[in-house]
Amino acid sequence: MREPQRQRQRNRPLTALASAAVVLSLALSLSGCIGAGDGRVKLDFFQYKPEAVGQFEKIVADFETANPGIDIVINNVPDPDTAIRTLLVKGKTPDVLTLNGNGNFGDLSKACVFADLSDLPSASRVNSSVQGILNGLGTCHDDETNGLPFANNASGILYNPEIFAKYGVSVPQTWDQLITAADTFKANGVNPFFMTLKDAWTVQPSYVNLAGNLMPATFFDDVRSAGWTPTTGKFSFEKNGTEAATKLAKLFSYAQPGAESAGYNDGNAAFGAGKSAMYLQGSFAIPAIRAANPHASIKSFPYPTTNDPAKNTLVSGVDVALAIGKETKHPAEAKKFVEYLMSPAVLNYYSAAQSSLTPVKDAAPSTDPALAGIQGFFNEGRIIGYFDHHVPPSIPLGPLLQQFVLDGNEQAFLSRMDHEFEKVAARTITKKVD
Repeated sequence: MREPQRQRQRNRPLTALASAAVVLSLALSLSGCIGAGDGRVKLDFFQYKPEAVGQFEKIVADFETANPGIDIVINNVPDPDTAIRTLLVKGKTPDVLTLNGNGNFGDLSKACVFADLSDLPSASRVNSSVQGILNGLGTCHDDETNGLPFANNASGILYNPEIFAKYGVSVPQTWDQLITAADTFKANGVNPFFMTLKDAWTVQPSYVNLAGNLMPATFFDDVRSAGWTPTTGKFSFEKNGTEAATKLAKLFSYAQPGAESAGYNDGNAAFGAGKSAMYLQGSFAIPAIRAANPHASIKSFPYPTTNDPAKNTLVSGVDVALAIGKETKHPAEAKKFVEYLMSPAVLNYYSAAQSSLTPVKDAAPSTDPALAGIQGFFNEGRIIGYFDHHVPPSIPLGPLLQQFVLDGNEQAFLSRMDHEFEKVAARTITKKVD
């Protein structure tokens, strides 16, 4: 089972040969649909999520049956960040796109390559808190809606309710309760968590919860500004990141023997087999866990990062965002397809298949027991976005976090993060406003 797309984009760059193959494949498919000449309007559909190829093929087939005059050509790509940038350079922006709602999506939106979707009927159905997270990554002219949330994931803590019940442990509502629960399981010979330190990125889900909730909400407005330095800036990792780093180290102090050689696939299988009480992965891991064990006992809860339950929030990101190329030659058909994708039936079908959260006001209640503990937070808008979506790809966040939880050198980690952001700030140019 592959690691989740949200993390794979940051940590697994494509080789030059693979990049060329992707570009060639896309180019051939694009040129092929131009010359088909069967009278139908053909839309290029850029589909980034390999875990959902089957779902999107069914969705497209159903749409084409209902709209025989439109042919949707699906381009499934293995490395979307590389592929979409290559297409944009060549002036071949797809008509309709799915992309992960991360920092790369924000950069492309700010470059004004996507259409403004704020006038679509489905835009009014999107939960404002979710749309705010997506728009907060960046939009054209700072006032458009360049993507619509199609599916959200959530980075909480997965747990085995049977193990919790066996040892009389309640779902933690505070940080101290979380640590007490971990100590209880450890005292009874049960792994509190199953850690997978072989894959550097697997530390990030815990860190984004701690840093996102414990560091200032406007942290990146400062540290990503031109000319920022740790000394002159209002915020810095050394000034504001100590609590998050200390608590991260505490969580990973419970790592089971051999965690350094255990990978993400190992963790999914182990948690699914009941080899730990909790698992520090989000909803994106649920399909993989169930693939390893269809009968796995899974529930979830948001990270309690403080001792005030009222401050608990859910970290949620737009796992799939829909966009339309600004220069599409078929805007009416592209909008019709996007409206179909945003229809209740399609959204409900996809969320059930992918264990995702549906970011619209009229979504059907999830029947997945694994999501029950976080669904209320999502519905109420008690959510924040992913902290790492604001970290530039040039900063090796995953490896830095992995090194920190292995060597425990908190000062070195915080100092290195400040140093990396200072290098980014030195390359940042503030645009002049006329």
